[in-house]
Amino acid sequence: MAMGERLAVYVVEDDEPVRDSLVALLEAEGFDVSAYASSEQFLAHFHPGRSACLMLDLELPGKSGIELMEILGRGQQHLPVIVVTGKAGEDVRARALDLGAAAVLVKPTDPDLLIETIYRSVR
Repeated sequence: MAMGERLAVYVVEDDEPVRDSLVALLEAEGFDVSAYASSEQFLAHFHPGRSACLMLDLELPGKSGIELMEILGRGQQHLPVIVVTGKAGEDVRARALDLGAAAVLVKPTDPDLLIETIYRSVR
């Protein structure tokens, strides 16, 4: 990351109040935040090459979060993914980690843990 460049965080979350609260939290921490309601919206606007991470819900309209991770993996995008989900099942967690997720956090997520996880994922 270049000196003075803010870390970009992409938020893909279909629940508008949750998305808005994540954006407010991350912007208050100084991140450059872009938010999307679906995987398709994210893919239409994503430009690789920037120092960034992706905060991803798994249950989305259209392509699921898992499907988005598969697409990014096929494109060999180096984009750390932090899954933030209401589904705490071990099978969901294992699948996300198998696809390369840096972390899987369960909603509601502690804000300090979320920020710490973002920094840890981009090191």
